[in-house]
Amino acid sequence: MPPNKRLKKRHELSKPVADAFFVWVQSVNMPPKLAISRAITYAKNQKQWLENVFLDGRLELSNNRAERSIKPFVMGRKNWLFSNSVSGAKASAIAFSIIETAKENGLKPFEYLEFLLETLPNAKTNSLDNSLPWSDKLPPECRML
Repeated sequence: MPPNKRLKKRHELSKPVADAFFVWVQSVNMPPKLAISRAITYAKNQKQWLENVFLDGRLELSNNRAERSIKPFVMGRKNWLFSNSVSGAKASAIAFSIIETAKENGLKPFEYLEFLLETLPNAKTNSLDNSLPWSDKLPPECRML
């Protein structure tokens, strides 16, 4: 669905449910040491952030995509224990970060890294924004589509 229609549907179908939930959360009174009390306190404290999905139809309802993006880091964490140096582990983390950010922005990771390695050594500070994964100035061969 396009973001504007998604937002309209959220207001139509989900907003009443969320509003009813937060009314209920405000009315609950339980002993503070129970797990449900901690969950209710968490919901109260996160209300502002949880309701952001009703402000913009482009926002996702869950963090599943972000969780999938960091999975290579989680999987690689054990391998980094055996890096030869702290600098090597940091370099690996930076490379993984660039690759995953490229994927999330619809870029071909190899072509994007190649572009960065060829361009950045001679780039001027004021043109660095043109190399960011969301820049519209990236060469077409870096893009998936």
